[in-house]
Amino acid sequence: MTNISGIVKSARKIMRQDTGTGSDELRILQLGWMLFLKIFSDKDKELELILDGYKSPIPDGLHWDDWASDDEGLTGDELLAFVDQKLFPTLASLDLSTGNKRAVLVHEVFSNNYNYMKSGIHLRQVINKLNEIDFNNSKDKHLFGEIYEKFLGELQSAGTLGEFYTPRAITDLMTHFIAPQPHEKLLDPACGTGGFLTAALEHLKSKSSSVLDREAIQNNVVGWEYKPLPYLLANTNLILHDINLPNIRFGDSLEKSLPEYRPKDRVDLILANPPFGGVVSNNNENNFPQTYRTKESADLFLILMIHLLKDGGRAAIVLPDGSLTGDGVKERIRKKLLEDCNLHTIIRLPNSVFQPYASVATNLLFFTKGETTKDVWYYEHKLPEGYKAYSKTKPIQLSEFDVLKQWWNRREESESAWSVDIKAITESGYNLDIKNPHQPEIKKQYSSGELLEMLDQSFSNSKKLLEQLRREMN
Repeated sequence: MTNISGIVKSARKIMRQDTGTGSDELRILQLGWMLFLKIFSDKDKELELILDGYKSPIPDGLHWDDWASDDEGLTGDELLAFVDQKLFPTLASLDLSTGNKRAVLVHEVFSNNYNYMKSGIHLRQVINKLNEIDFNNSKDKHLFGEIYEKFLGELQSAGTLGEFYTPRAITDLMTHFIAPQPHEKLLDPACGTGGFLTAALEHLKSKSSSVLDREAIQNNVVGWEYKPLPYLLANTNLILHDINLPNIRFGDSLEKSLPEYRPKDRVDLILANPPFGGVVSNNNENNFPQTYRTKESADLFLILMIHLLKDGGRAAIVLPDGSLTGDGVKERIRKKLLEDCNLHTIIRLPNSVFQPYASVATNLLFFTKGETTKDVWYYEHKLPEGYKAYSKTKPIQLSEFDVLKQWWNRREESESAWSVDIKAITESGYNLDIKNPHQPEIKKQYSSGELLEMLDQSFSNSKKLLEQLRREMN
């Protein structure tokens, strides 16, 4: 049996020796385009066998097998010249006039990425490692899917790349509760590396029994992403999950004004972890009605998602504590949510779920559009016994939510669950940051090390915001 994990580790070890891929981020970028091209090319071979007249958008000579599959083939300066001067320029400028969507996907990937490796010998060694994986072998593909999931999880510790990854336990839980059906259209407008999309696909596969169902799933799971790396990783992720042509749009979800979205653009389901704590770029807040304009990305995404849902549509989203409270525009956004939708459940999570890239407390919100909120159920998820916080080595696990799943359909108040009437919420200025009434307020004692770490994180976040503001002003 192929040792997939060992192959990926070996490839990354080789890249550490190369001057062009000296950081985690650059190694991920490099592996990203290489895996995409190998997996895409392997999928093309499969499509040529099963579809009459299928023509690959990749020109002859540029398929992975044409230049990379021979372990004794191109290497050194000759290989570097081919990749930098032939492969990338050609794939980045494919003819898109035919409307071939697979051509558009290849174009988007290669016009927004680069070959970072400086040594053609190291590049050949990495290529040879990847050639040990056969993506047309279902066992290899399944095993690699698991490795790829861990690989994406490591983005959490690769600087700013972490913002695109939601822990698998969270995506699976939210998908379980929203329960997508094969003929419902599902959207993640900030899809990152595709975690919610693949969780939805796995759920839908278990529900689909016909060819028509499977065809509907191919078209109905939709993502939007505006940064090149997560866009690339998400497409690769979906191809690994047997989606021939991932339905992921490359672009900023906030760049269109709300009236530009027509009824046909509305969706049945939204699953998302919108970016939070960031400043909206390109003055995109002006695409929203004056009463809801803000620079806080999470709040604008909430307005967008309410707008994009059909009446009766369901949503499960991640929001930080900061979106649950505050006056002015924040209060008006929450008022709209509660009046236009039935916000039936808020699951409160410990503040270490998304560490190390975000230490703020987060919440899972579940709502249905077209009904007003009468009351909101809260459920507080606590850290497992003996844990001070989640970490890279001790991430949140789906099994921790077994009690919550039992509670979901038979709701009653407990030490972890409580219900709040809409009248009380309205009278408090639509404040949704409601603490557990069954738990005494405990003032946490922080160690000196923890305080220093929190201060350092605060300075780091402030610096990022200042840099973004300076760019906006220039």
